[in-house]
Order: sequence, then C-alpha cells, then structure tokens
Amino acid sequence: MYFLSGWPKRLFCPVGSPAEPPFHIQTDSQRAFFAVLAPAHLSIWYSRPSVLIVTYKELAKSSTQFGSYKQVEWRPDSTMIAVSTANGYILFFHITSARGDKYLYEPVYPKGSPQVKGTPHFKEEQYAPSLHLEMKKVLDLQAPIISLQSMLEDLLVATSDGLLHLIHWEGMTNGRKAINLCTVPFSVDLQSSRAGSFLGFEDVHIKDMEYCATLDGFAVVFNDGRVGFITPMSSRFTAELRGVWAQDVVDGTCVAVNNKYRLMAFGCVSGSVQVYTIDNATGAMQLSHKLELTPKQYPDIWNKTGAVKLIKWSPDNSVVMVTWEYGGLSLWSVFGAQLICTLGGDFAYRSDGTKKEPLKISSMSWGAEGYHLWVISGFGSQNADVESDIKNTANQPGILQFQFIKSALTVNPCMSNQEQVLLQGEDRLYLNCGDASQAQNPRNSSAHSEHKSIREKSPFSDGSLDSQGLSTLLGHRHWHVVQISSTYLESNWPIRFSAIDKLGQNVAVVGKFGFAHYSLLTKKWKLFGNITQEQNMIVTGGLAWWNDFIVLACYNLNDHQEELRVYLRTSNLDNAFAHVTKVQAETLLLSVFRDMVILFRADCSICLYSIERKTDGLNTTASIQVLQEVSMSRYIPHPFLVVSVTLTSVRTETGITLKMPHQACDAESIMLNLAGQLIMMQRDRSGPQIREKDNSPNQRKLLPFCPPVVLAQSVENVWTTCRANKQKRHLLEALWLSCGGAGMKVWLPLFPRDHRKPHSFLSRRIMLPFHINIYPLAVLFEDALVLGAVNDTLLYDCLYTRGNAKEQLEVLFPFCVVERTSQIYLHHILRQLLVRNLGEQALLLAQSCAALPYFPHVLELMLHEVLEEEATSREPIPDPLLPTVAKFITEFPLFLQTVVHCARKTEYALWNYLFAAVGNPKDLFEECLMAQDLDTAASYLIILQNMEVPTVSRQHATLLFSTALEQGKWDLCRHMIRFLKAIGSGESETPPPTPTTQEPSSSGGFEFFRNRSISLSQSTETLPASKLNLQKTLSMPSGPSGKRWSKDSDSAENMYIDMMLWRHARRLLEEVRLKDLGCFAAQLGFELIGWLCKERTRAARVEDFVIALKRLHKDFLWPFPVIPIASISSPFKNGKYRIGGGEQLLKSQSADPFLNLETDIGVPGAPRSQSWLGNIGSAHQEIDTASSHGPQTQDAFLSPLLNKGDECSIGSATDLTETSSIVDGDWMMVDENFSTLSLTQSELEHISMELASKGPHKSQVQLRYLLHIFMEAGCLDWCIVIGLILREPSIINQVFGLMQSSEVDGEMLQNIKTGLHAIDRWASTDCPGYKPFLNIIKPQFQRLSDITEEQIQPEAFQPVNKTPEQAASPRAEDSRNSACHSSSPSGETGSSSTASWTEGTMAGSPEEESFQDGTYDCTVS
Repeated sequence: MYFLSGWPKRLFCPVGSPAEPPFHIQTDSQRAFFAVLAPAHLSIWYSRPSVLIVTYKELAKSSTQFGSYKQVEWRPDSTMIAVSTANGYILFFHITSARGDKYLYEPVYPKGSPQVKGTPHFKEEQYAPSLHLEMKKVLDLQAPIISLQSMLEDLLVATSDGLLHLIHWEGMTNGRKAINLCTVPFSVDLQSSRAGSFLGFEDVHIKDMEYCATLDGFAVVFNDGRVGFITPMSSRFTAELRGVWAQDVVDGTCVAVNNKYRLMAFGCVSGSVQVYTIDNATGAMQLSHKLELTPKQYPDIWNKTGAVKLIKWSPDNSVVMVTWEYGGLSLWSVFGAQLICTLGGDFAYRSDGTKKEPLKISSMSWGAEGYHLWVISGFGSQNADVESDIKNTANQPGILQFQFIKSALTVNPCMSNQEQVLLQGEDRLYLNCGDASQAQNPRNSSAHSEHKSIREKSPFSDGSLDSQGLSTLLGHRHWHVVQISSTYLESNWPIRFSAIDKLGQNVAVVGKFGFAHYSLLTKKWKLFGNITQEQNMIVTGGLAWWNDFIVLACYNLNDHQEELRVYLRTSNLDNAFAHVTKVQAETLLLSVFRDMVILFRADCSICLYSIERKTDGLNTTASIQVLQEVSMSRYIPHPFLVVSVTLTSVRTETGITLKMPHQACDAESIMLNLAGQLIMMQRDRSGPQIREKDNSPNQRKLLPFCPPVVLAQSVENVWTTCRANKQKRHLLEALWLSCGGAGMKVWLPLFPRDHRKPHSFLSRRIMLPFHINIYPLAVLFEDALVLGAVNDTLLYDCLYTRGNAKEQLEVLFPFCVVERTSQIYLHHILRQLLVRNLGEQALLLAQSCAALPYFPHVLELMLHEVLEEEATSREPIPDPLLPTVAKFITEFPLFLQTVVHCARKTEYALWNYLFAAVGNPKDLFEECLMAQDLDTAASYLIILQNMEVPTVSRQHATLLFSTALEQGKWDLCRHMIRFLKAIGSGESETPPPTPTTQEPSSSGGFEFFRNRSISLSQSTETLPASKLNLQKTLSMPSGPSGKRWSKDSDSAENMYIDMMLWRHARRLLEEVRLKDLGCFAAQLGFELIGWLCKERTRAARVEDFVIALKRLHKDFLWPFPVIPIASISSPFKNGKYRIGGGEQLLKSQSADPFLNLETDIGVPGAPRSQSWLGNIGSAHQEIDTASSHGPQTQDAFLSPLLNKGDECSIGSATDLTETSSIVDGDWMMVDENFSTLSLTQSELEHISMELASKGPHKSQVQLRYLLHIFMEAGCLDWCIVIGLILREPSIINQVFGLMQSSEVDGEMLQNIKTGLHAIDRWASTDCPGYKPFLNIIKPQFQRLSDITEEQIQPEAFQPVNKTPEQAASPRAEDSRNSACHSSSPSGETGSSSTASWTEGTMAGSPEEESFQDGTYDCTVS
C-alpha cells in the first residue's frame, strides 16, 4: 500500500533559539501549507518547495499573559489560524497575501528554456507565495484548553472544566454556545428503549477528540481513559447530544477518525490501537480490529512501547501511522495489515548489532497525497538536556520529512489492469512489467536488457485479453522506474491518479490539471500541445485504459460541466481528437469492464456506458452510449464512503454458465466496496426477460439489478478478471478480496463434475479465507500467485566514524527501498476445500494447475503445514486432516517425492505420525523402485535407516544398489557403497550425510586414477593451460579393492559389496557391453585388471567373435570398413605405403614429417618388465600407417610410462583424485608443420577415405584404453577383437607375439583361432571391407598356426573378389566431445597408463545409435 523510500530529509529551521524547539505541526485542508508551533512562535511553511514563509513571534509581555502556545487549527479555506495557549486563550490569526505580485521564492531558468511563464496558474504552482500573519482576535475561555477541532464553519473547543465550546470562525462571540458534558446522556447504543446514564463526575473532561463527517459526530477520549462517540440527535449541532460508550476500553489516550471507512482508531496505554465502527442498526460502537505488535514478530519490544502517542490517517484514508510514547513509527493498512515498523530490524539495530535509541515523535502530519510525512522529532531522551547538547544538531527537535511511494490502487482502485503492480511516487512510477518481449516469447532469455526487449515487441500484437506470462510479471526483483515528465509536474504537482494498460506497455498519470501518458515502447511522454486545454480540465473520478484509449471523468472549468472523455493514445493529445460525453453529476469513481464503462456519481447513482471503436476515414475515435442507470441512494448513506465500484461476470449460480456459456463473460453483477463492506448486485433473471430474443445484441434491453447482498466485511481491495479459460475456471471465475490483517479471501465457484446436475442443497460458491505473508497488490489468476511489494532496508552507518556519526540521518535511519515479491496461495485454498469436505472440487482445481512449475511445491507445503499443526498439537484432534491430505496427494504422480521431501524437511519426531497417514516407508520405497525413480528411493532409504533395524535397511540398500548399477547412476552407486559400508561397520545409528551438491565427477566416463596416466603422442607442454583443467573431486570410496577399505578391508561387508560389483561386471562382459564396463570401472574405481585376470578363462572369454565385433561397432559408433571405389589408384597399390610382415615400420621414401612424428614419440629405451607389459612398449613403434595416416590420430596414441624396474600392475590404482577436462576440438594436436605438407591428389583421397572409416575420436581413445586393460590382464581374445575393429596390424602382431610365449594356455589359442575363422567367414559374406585387413595379418596368423598342433587350411584366407561395395558411412564425430589425456605428476611412483572417458561419451544420446548415410568429407589445409 504505502512504502518508505530513501532517507528522511531534515528541514532547515532558520529561526528560533535551541531553547525554543518546535513541538507541534498541523497542515491546512489542501496540504499546501504547514503551521509549526514553538512555545512563543507560529511559523507557516510551504510544502513544495519545503520552505519557511513567515514566522510570528509573541512579545515577551503578552507571552506571559497568554502562556505558551499549545495547539493550532486551520480554517478549512486556509485564511485563518486559531492557536490555543496554556492560560486558556484562543488567538485568531489572519493570513493575507503580500501586496502586489510578490513571491518569496521564484524558479530561475537558463536562457532559452521552453518554460512559458504565461501559462495559467503558473505562478501559484511554481513560486512560494509571500504571506502576512496578523493576530486579529483573542478569546479567553477561562479554563485550560485541552482540544481544538475545526468543524466546517465552526471551531469546537474542549476545556478542562468539562465544557464543549462551539465558536464560529466569523462573528465569534455571537455564536458561542457551551455544552456541559455532564448533561450529555451516554448509553451502550442509540436505541430509544434504553435510557442513557450521565458521566456523573465533576472532573471528567475530553482529552482528545476528532470530528467524523461521514458519521456526523465526534469520537472522544476522556481523561479517565474511557472512549465514546457523541452525535447530535438532529441535523443541527446545537440540538440535544447523545453519547455511546465503547465498553471494553478504559485506557484510551488519543483518537483519529477515518472518514472514508467510518472508523475510529483509539490509542491505548497498553500500546495497542483499537479500531471501532458504528453499527448501522443499533448505533452501538463495534470493535472492528486491533493494531498491535505481536510477540512473534517483535519478541523484545512488543509490550514495552509505552502508550500510543499519536495516530494519523493518510489523506486517501488507506493507511494509518501510529507512534508510541517511547519512540517508534508504525504504518498499517485500513483493516490492520502491518506495512512498516521502525522498532525492529535495521531501524532498531546498528550494523554492529548494538541497539539504537528509537525516534521519538512529538507531532506529525501527512503532506499532499500522502507522499510525505512531516514529523517533529527529538531523538531519545536527550530533549530534556538541551543545554549540554547544543552542538549536537541531530538530537535537536527538528522537522523531518519521510518520503513514501504508494500503490495506485489506493487512489484509483478500479485500475483497469488487475495483474500489474503499479506504484506511484511523488515524481516517478514503479512498474513490475518485466521484459515486455517475454509476453510474446516466454522462452526468451531474461538476460536481455529491459530497454532492448521492450522495444523489440511488436506494438500491433493483439494480446489485450491474454494473460501475461509468468516470466513477464515475475521476471526479476527490480522495478521498471519511469520518471514523470518534469514539464507536466512543474505546473501539475502532485500526481493524483495513475493507471497502466492491459499489456503493461502504457501508463497515464493525472496531476492537479489535465493528464499525460507514457509509452514504454517509445520511452516518450505525450503532453497536451495546448496548455490551456490541460489547465481547463480537472480529472475527478480516476482514469482507466480501454485498448488504445484513455477513459477519464473530468470537470471542464471553462463550461462548468462534468464530462466523460475518451482520448486515443496514438493521436496527438488534444481535445479535437477526444470523444466527450456530458454527465449529470460529478463522477467519483470510474471503471472499465470489457466494452463497458461504469461510473459512480456524487448523486449515489451508477451509470453504465458502452464503448466502441469508430474509424472515420483516417481518424479513429471511440463512441460512448448510455446503457443503463441504477440509483443506489437507498443503500449508500454518503457517496464518499464508496471505495470502489466494478463490473464483473461473477454470479452466485454457476449453473447459468453451464447452460449458457456465452453469458459467462457478460457483465453479470456490480461489486461495490462501501466503507469496507463488499456489496454485490446481480442482474435479475427471475422475470420473463430471459426468453426474449432480440434481433441484435445492441438493441437488447439490459436486465435490471436485484437488491444488493453483502458478500464480505473489512474489504480493502477486490480483484476479478474478464478473461475466460476453460481449463482454469475455478481460478478465473473467482473473486479475490484483500482484507487487511485478516489476510485474503477468495469467493470460489463450485462446479458439478462432468456437467452432472448439481445438488440443490449445495451452494454454488464458497468464501474461503487464507493468510499470506505479503501485502497483495495484484493477482495472477491462471498462475495462482499473488504479487506484492515489501520494504527492504540497507544500513550505511559503517560509512561514518563514531565521531561524526551523531550528526547524520544516514546513521540514525537505514536507507529504504521497495522490493517486488510474490507468493503462492494454491495450497491454502486446497486445504480449505478439504477441511470443508469438498475434496472433489479440490481435485478439479489442483488438476487444472498441475502444469504449473511450482505445483510440486504446493503439495509439499500443504502436507508440511498440516503435519506441523496436527503432530505438534497438545490437545487431541477430533477430526484430523492429515489422512485426507495424504489421500488427496496420492492422486498425483508426484506423491512419492512430495512425501519424502516433506519428511526430510521435518524433524524425526513427527515421522511416525506422517507415515501412519501416508503409508509404510518400505512400501513407498518399493513403489519408487517399480517406478524407476531411484533418487526418491534413495531418500526413502535414509528414512528407513532411521526407522527400521539395520538388516532391513541393508536389504533395501542392496536392492537399490543393484538397480542403480543396472541403470548406470554412478553418483548414486558411490553413495550406496558408502551407505552399505556405514551399516556394515556399525555406524547405522547416524545416517550417512547425503550430498548437498552433485559431485563434480562426470555422469559417465573414466577418471584419472592416481599412479596411472596416459601419455599423449605429443607432450602436454604444447597444450594451452586452460585445456587441461584438472579439478579435484570430493574424496569418496572408489571401489572395493583391498587397499581402498584400509582397516576393514577384510570385513564381510566389503566382501559383500565386492561380490555385487563382480556380479555386475560379469553380466556386462557376458552381454558384450564393453563401453558400460569401462564406464563402470572408471566411475566406481573397480579393480578391473585384477578381476579380469581371475576371470580370464571364465567370464572374460569371447564366446562369439562375430557378435562381439558387431556389438563393439554399434556401442562405439564405429563404422564398418568399406572397400574404396578408387582402390586401384590408392597409395597401397603403388607400394608407397606397403606394410612389411615384421614388427618394423617401413618408412616411406619421402621423408614425411607427419609420418615420422609418431615414431619419435614412443618411450625410447625404457626397460621392459617381464609382465604382460613386456611388449606393449614396442607396440607403439609398429604403427600401421593405414590406420594412423590422419591428423586426429596423434592424440589417440597412448604409451605407458614405465619406471625403472617397477613391476607394478597398471590396475593398482587407489582413489580417484583428478578428473580430466574435455578438450575442445579434435585438431588440437596437429603439428604446425602439417599445413606445409605437399600431398598429391591420391594421397589426399586416401587420407579422407581413412578418416571416413574411423569412428569418433573419443571412441578411439576408449578402445585403446580397454586394449591396455585387456592386454595387461592377459585377455588376448578381447585384444584381437579390439585390434580388428581398430584395424591396426601392430596390435594383432603384438598379440600373436604374446601367444607364442609359453604363458598362454591352449584353450585360449584354440578359441582365438576358431573366432578368427568365424570372422573371416562373416567378412566374406557380410562385410568385404574387412578382407584387406585380414589379408594383411594372414602371414602372422599362419606362423602362429604352424606352432600349434592343428593346421589351419590356407584356403580360408584366399582373398575374395574385391567388390566396390559401399557400407554405411560413419556419422561425423563431434569435435566438441574429443577427450584429452595428460601425464600424471612425475613425482608419483608407479606411474602407468590410465584413461579418461569423458562425460559426453557415456551419455549415449539416441542419435548416436543410428548411423547417418552419406560420406565424410575432410579437407586439410
């Protein structure tokens, strides 16, 4: 509603010694002037600019006669001031303008500035006037004056002798009438049957009073603490008076009256404010609500504030400011929602945590339109000791000015756009429309600057009735601030109304005269071209947008005529382009609904107009026609009491919308907020009019309205929408009410399910109350959100040293800013429906909102709140709601997550109560497994571990572990290993901490092991540093090797985990899932080599070579080889690159640096160990040029780094310590000299052919890694398969070499021979591309066959006819996913080969499964 902005200002007081500080401030009725009292001074200040105009100083002689000044009161026309003094005198001062055209302050403009001094009212607006103050009359009442109150043309004075004096401003003595309070009868109400009792005390007098025009009487506080209301029994005040008690108040201190809502706020000694209203029927005083601090919000101060000192309602009657004896300010909405309080937070504490002295206020008054609060303050207790603190100006009583920003709803409640938050400040507007472009494209990145994206949006988009996207209205926390045109402000300050259009792209503001509007697209203001037209209209009833038109009700000063005007936004701002309709009486409120305008007028009548767009040639205008008039004078006691009026499509029977859907959006009813009572008048459909069928809808006679019905009390704001949405009818056909301290209410329609006939006994609508934590300013109907704003504070006291800190307001006050905020309300409504046994309606509503992104959070909130309330209740609950809520949540697929998230956020003590309602956690865990929701199952495991015995949780953990292994959820697997280990080692009393962040290990891909590395075929120094970004991972158990479990390596638990891992590895091998096996080993640190050694003759055997080869091609996206069409001209034919039979690379005749490169990179002279590693080193010298002739092969070459005499197996890695980063680009490692090579056409063709026959670079790295693993473990049959797929004779030669040694058993030899025969047969029939390679390795194979007993038939290896058959081409490899390998630190002992499978490799994206047809083109520069 109202929000503090910035720091308060201190006004400079040029006169008055420190001994005479000001103590009282009072504004005139227009809030243009302020009277400030000091003991013997009366000063008049001007409000804008805030300057002192004139001071009257009482002479010493008369000062002793009159006594010091006490109170001041303005005459309503601001021509006189009455001042009461301590000795019972009233001094009347006349205020006159100085003679001639004389002004105190004049603005100075630079030369050539466009400000025109000839405009009407210019001087009054721009200059501070010069005034004379002259004492005209002194009146002696012969008793101390306690209270002074202006009442129309009279002045009401209460004296300490119990008299009430009525004094005329003119002819003062003649009209003097004194009323003795003892003669006024007081009773509980005004019903004539009860006789009133008199006060009956001699010394009772009025302590404070205020006149209420709309109640026609006085709210009074007596000196004994009782409070009441005095009203004249007839129209004249001179007539007999009657009084009414408020029975419950005995400690009243002060009073303030709200005329618009007919409320009387009485301050009490206890520190609370009791707000009363008068019951229309009996005339008794009824307590409406209380304003009091709660111990929950202010635990240390709530009962230590002292008595209420001052209460002041804002000029628009929408908020009230309260101050206390011991200091502090607080701001409340009409019906008790607290907006600001300076007794807590940064207002009360410094940045170092020490408590500040609260601000003590002796007097305050609101400025024009509520943008300022003028306060006379003295800080803390230092006022008493003025002399010692003369230098300390901060603690001197002075005039402070607080600045406020307020919601446009306070003054223009029928703002046509209900979904935008619009705040208006003194000279700027705050809008919450995020990026306007997002309204068109919600996926647009919100990172674009606001200005850019607003400009991009098409101004022609017709979205007038669409909801703005969530991203648009919630976009970010910042406001879009629009500075109001200074040209307009200069002559029209203050801004009275503002409005924003449906799309949130145009705003209009109304000042003293005329209006102006602004487009957020063009960033420009549009003002009247003719300033006389602007100054001749005063907008009276607010303004609203209708499509591209601005609709406003105004008073024409020239013609003295009330008018309704419509201006087109796109045309020039001129009356020539306006459509003007004359109106009978002054318009107080205006609202737009679809194509109708509704006016509420000062004669208490409501008038409906139709509005339509008309285009005459080039000119576009709107035409307005009267539709209907409704007199409300019977129901409305005073027109000023109507807060808002709006048309809605809401009806009490929703049945009508089912029978006749087209009427769902008609203007069905009028909603009228009468002083906080929401009154509804529906169209009367009971008569015969329903059956009439007119020719055209325009001629249709509108139905009359039924008598009004009261829907709700204490209503501050109403929201409704004219949009329709079949999916979310509950939310869009509801009526939303803001009720101050009582929270919000929603009047929700109830629909029969599946269009069944509704039960006659069921209501068609239901009013549901709910509390939210923010003050609502707008409702997003479809999104089930309330938007609001909240004050935030920033401390800057640290910028000042202790020495000069006392002087600064910046130290005493925090800097105030306004922040946007929003809140979900859906869970409150669902809960309220369930409480009322309307589960079916709740289900319909929830299903319509299930697509909202925060819907899971809604269910969780509802479950959590009900659980907390019921499980912690001290008394037994007769009808618990939790089982109903649990049953309700099971209707949604998110049930399992909702329950476990709620449990994890609730303390353990409440779990039994929760699971008694929602079901056994074991059953829920099994449901998660069946639904393949492993992460949720893991959360249930933590709950089971706390609630069940260890054996049960181990059993469930095992189940989850094996499922996670199967699905490749490696992070989960690691946590499960740790979890099982914790249970096994007797640590089950405390649950293992669940990880708060995802571990930085990749979701699939090998990690670097410590003591294991892969050397690049080019040294790492040539890599840019950024490419080798090694990051530490969280330390974690990396697998079940003996070393890893340290002390409890022999424990049965580790053996149990190992068995599960072995079983999984065996399954992967049996199913030929090598890629998954590599991933599994790297992610969980599984001791692959040791296990393979044991399983060499069992699980690690290749059963069917052809199936294995095909499966590897598929898994690693490796293309089957093809026979090139141009194989006749291939370099192989002309012998340039012919391969020799030995383990020797025949260098080509041309000393080619690209080919020589690989040979130099091996590990020269490294001593060979006698293990399976024996021949690996040489394998890299024997490079098959056919497969390596390509720029990318350089980073694929791996050579083991062997330390001297180290017999350590490659597999003896311990913890995973480093993760390799992905290197972007496959061409990283190409030698710089490569570009200077001169290659012939045939060589280029050959290179591109070779590139096309290779799989992705990443697959190559992974296959080579697996080759090392199998080679080291002695699984030679797998080495043969990998050698075949890589098509590198050197690998096959090396394997054959190993097979000739005595260590290989015959069974494996036989298996390999059988397998190669099978592959040869398969190649002959299905894949001729393999034949050339099989021919290359034939001699080696024959040599091996000679050693064994069984001779192989030579015919098997006769080359088949080389048909130029084209096999499926490979897909282009993704250069982003290439992997890079670096050497591990040389300081580590036993460095040997390792690998990294990168995260992208294992993702197994679906498109990788199918090969794309087409050739792989490769160009080399």
